[in-house]
Amino acid sequence: MTKTVNHWIGGKTVEGTSGKYGPVTDPATGAVTTQVALASTEEVDAAVAAAKAAYATWGTSSLAQRTTVLFRYRALLDAHRDDIAALITAEHGKVHSDALGEVARGLEIVELACGITTQLKGELSTQVSNRVDVSSIRQSLGVVAGITPFNFPAMVPMWMFPLAIACGNTFVLKPSEKDPSAANLLAELAAEAGLPDGVLNVLHGDKVAVDGLLNHPDVAAVSFVGSTPIARYIHATASANGKRVQALGGAKNHMLVLPDADLDAAADAAVSAAYGSAGERCMAISAVVAVGAIGDELVAKIRERAEKITIGPGNDPASEMGPLITAAHRDKVASYVTGAAAQGAEVVLDGTGHTVEGFEDGHWIGLSLLDKVSTDSDAYKDEIFGPVLCVLRVETYDDGVALMNASPFGNGTAIFTRDGGAARRFQLEVEAGMVGVNVPIPVPVGYHSFGGWKDSLFGDHHIYGNDGVHFYTRGKVVTTRWPDPADAPAGVDLGFPRNH
Repeated sequence: MTKTVNHWIGGKTVEGTSGKYGPVTDPATGAVTTQVALASTEEVDAAVAAAKAAYATWGTSSLAQRTTVLFRYRALLDAHRDDIAALITAEHGKVHSDALGEVARGLEIVELACGITTQLKGELSTQVSNRVDVSSIRQSLGVVAGITPFNFPAMVPMWMFPLAIACGNTFVLKPSEKDPSAANLLAELAAEAGLPDGVLNVLHGDKVAVDGLLNHPDVAAVSFVGSTPIARYIHATASANGKRVQALGGAKNHMLVLPDADLDAAADAAVSAAYGSAGERCMAISAVVAVGAIGDELVAKIRERAEKITIGPGNDPASEMGPLITAAHRDKVASYVTGAAAQGAEVVLDGTGHTVEGFEDGHWIGLSLLDKVSTDSDAYKDEIFGPVLCVLRVETYDDGVALMNASPFGNGTAIFTRDGGAARRFQLEVEAGMVGVNVPIPVPVGYHSFGGWKDSLFGDHHIYGNDGVHFYTRGKVVTTRWPDPADAPAGVDLGFPRNH
């Protein structure tokens, strides 16, 4: 019998009532293992109502109460790392070690939330005028929502809700319907840690659920991670409804390799960053820009390493790369490789025919490497979101930076070089929100903030870190005068208030 993943609303499992369900497959076998309830507009209203009711007390709870729960939550997540990772592997397909890494990066934000007391400190200026003090404080927003993608079903939700609830908000999470189970386990563990009912709710669904949250008058803010077209839609719709929005979109991350770089290190990094998690991550390196005469040697080194990668089921310890999330996505990724030669690329490795013995119905694709790719080819222009690496050739550093800056995306980027001066120039000149120097995937640690530029981010705030705290709170300035008992009455003064 197929398992059903239901909603988590008001601190308990709530069966779907819409009558609509979505299939959840095991990517390694292609078999449908689970169905997930898809919420109706009425179910969206119920989830938001539960969060709104919980906010009445959670929003005024003490920082000590919130952090006590979060410390317990951190301990439970740590104890259940393998359980969360197993759910990720079963529904997303990534190898178990990669899934464990995802959980670890999510835990960084829980740890940041445990220290929220220092992040929420205000400011005070005394005696700005005669016996007048001015203070600045930050307060929670109310009910906030998070809409998260399939590629990190545990980490991206943990980038959002721990900080949001630490700041005093309540949260409605709408995870991807392709791999929904990890989100429910995160919520169940939060309840076990003592999080009050309704503070964290998980609502499963499709566009009906998304639009319901974007248009709901009781949702104050929306966080989103996904593709650029949907990020643009989320930002436009929620902003039009007066909501605060952070919408992180897609990417085409470049890695600039200068002639003085350690080519072995660069090749190792390119393979790891392009093909890790089967390329299904917005921080994957999908374009290597080789400067000068190093292109042939660099491509040969990348090919040598890529050919040795073991592809197989995510729960097999021998596997280094798993399948793609769905068969439709696998076919779309393959189409970029099969059409590359006609658009001028040299197909060095073609992974489109790859299968795994005993798992022939899985969503398999091998590693593909395209060389001498043109900037007007589809494989370069589009975010492929699969294990396809493009190599572009340029003559100079300036040519490389110009090529990268011409991209509409500006999420992450990297430079490989031994030249500190060139690296410093690159940090300042490249148009991207996250930069790595000899680091191929520059995802910031939890106490800095994650976010791109241009079509990779819609809204003013990056996610987690200081930006995350600011996004989930709003500032208030209080001006206070307490008269001294010895003061004479001030009398009426219709002039502009003076500060001296």
